[in-house]
Parts: sequence; structure tokens; C-alpha cells
Amino acid sequence: MSIERIAVLGGGAWGTALAQTCARAGRSVTLWEYDATNAEHLAGKRESRFLPGVRLEDSIKVTRALPEAARADAILLVVPAQAMRATVKSLAQTMPAGVPVIACAKGIEHGTHKFMTEIIAECAPQATPAILSGPSFAADVARGLPTAVTLAASDGNLAEALARAINTSTFRPYHSTDVRGVEIGGAAKNVLAIASGIVTGRGLGASAAAALTTRGFAELARFGRAFGAKPETMTGLSGLGDLILTCSSPQSRNFSCGVALAKGEKPDQGKLAEGVFTAPVLLEMAREKNVEMPISAAVATVLAGTMSVDQAIESLLARPIRGE
Repeated sequence: MSIERIAVLGGGAWGTALAQTCARAGRSVTLWEYDATNAEHLAGKRESRFLPGVRLEDSIKVTRALPEAARADAILLVVPAQAMRATVKSLAQTMPAGVPVIACAKGIEHGTHKFMTEIIAECAPQATPAILSGPSFAADVARGLPTAVTLAASDGNLAEALARAINTSTFRPYHSTDVRGVEIGGAAKNVLAIASGIVTGRGLGASAAAALTTRGFAELARFGRAFGAKPETMTGLSGLGDLILTCSSPQSRNFSCGVALAKGEKPDQGKLAEGVFTAPVLLEMAREKNVEMPISAAVATVLAGTMSVDQAIESLLARPIRGE
């Protein structure tokens, strides 16, 4: 399968970083941006407002015309999870059949409890859904720092072809057929990263942070098993790898959101923390499958305002003694 033309839909930090990577991989790249001001800045300044100091590769074409971007061999959808449905519906009106559409958002849709590839399959039945996820910060990828992620599609040959198409000397995608497992890791870790940020923001120490990440991974693994994820995916880049990254760095928007909550501050509204939207949905889905997720539940109650940070911490520490 020849993949030479790649469209990246979404000119935020992550979309710009992925466009950079695809251009460095030698692909012909079109970067679509809905917001007129941002599109003008990208095209005119050749720099992202979200990644100052990173110059856009000269070969990248910036456009606001979705039909133009849709004429590609593969499409990376880099829009927020809750905006995925609207974007795919618009894309479906102009894209040809059989084009791989790779979701690059880490979340679950409110109300429907659907994962990103399910939304693609429903709204653009002529597309071939795939998912890209893993431990990656946009700033690192945009600057060409070493990064490894997972790209999954139900067709193993397609997953491999897509991974090869965007592979560079510093951006290494491993391919997989466990689409659901990759999606679960990306969505659940955002909620757990908020909890990790709370631990740091409250100054509870490195021991508590390590315990939180470890027990958080146990929750992620239980949830994954309940929804059919492969164990090796949960312990791989898109599961444990992404959890470690987002639970340990202020570069993570979800971690920073947790720090702000712990300090009694309002999270930065200009920085999207997907975990805020995912927490209640994750909890609803866990209850449907009788999956115990106390850390995620504590985060959801704090975000809902039904429990204070201190009460949430106390509730976790007061849980009955049990075997590991």
C-alpha cells in the first residue's frame, strides 16, 4: 500500500507536531485548521502559536478547505475527543472510500460511551479506522526528540504500512491490531494523571506518587481486561508507557490540571485536559462491567465538586486492607 499524501486535521500543538513528523518522513503533508486566525498564523508565520520556536517544515501546506485535505492516502484526525463526531461527519462528505482515518485523540465520547474509532466507523463508513497513541508530548515530537508510540488498525498489514509511512529516525511507531486496547490506555491514563497531579500538588511525596501510579495501572489493566484489551497492550507504550509519562511531568495537561485542583486553583481553561471529560464516562463504563476503579472514582467526584481533594485522599487511604 502506497501512502505518500497525508492530511493532518487539527492545527493545535499535537496536530502541528504530527504534521512535522510526517513531513520529515518524506510524505506530502496538508495541515487543515478550522480556526481562521490560527490557520493564518500557521501559513504566514510558519510557526505554531502553541509551539513557539518550532518552525513549520516548508513542505507542509496549510489549508482551511476540508475537501482539499481529504484528498489524501491517509488522514490523521487530531481534534479533541468531544469534537471528533462533528469533524468526521464533515470529513465523510468529501473523502473517498477506503482511506485510513487515524484517530489521535485520547478520550471517550460523552453520552454514547464510544471510542474514537467507533465514531469514525459510524460517521464515515467508507473510511478505515485506526488509532495512534502512546507516551508523547507535542513539544518533544515537534523538536525531533526521540519518541515511540503505538499505531493500531484491525488489519495488521495496514497498521504496519501506516507505521512505516510516518516513521522517522526519531519518531518510532510500533504497529498493533489491538485497536481497543490502544484506545483504552490513552483514555484511562488521562484520568489517572489528574490523580497523580493532585498527589504532587498536595506535596504527598514520591512514595505516594509511586503508589498512585502503580495502583492506577492496576485499574487501567482491570478496565482493559473487561473491554477485551490484550495484556501486552496494557503493559506496552500506549498503556503503561503513556501512564508513566503523564503521571510524572508538568508537561502533561492532565497532570497540571491535578496540581491546580490540589492547590485550590482553577485549571488553565486554555489547555485542554481530556481527563476532565473522560473521568465521568470512564466511571460509568466501569460500573457497567463491575470494574473497581477507586482512584478514577475519586478523581470524578473531585471534578464534579461532590467531594473535596482532602476528602478524596482520605477515602482512598481509608479503604479496607486487602491482598495485592
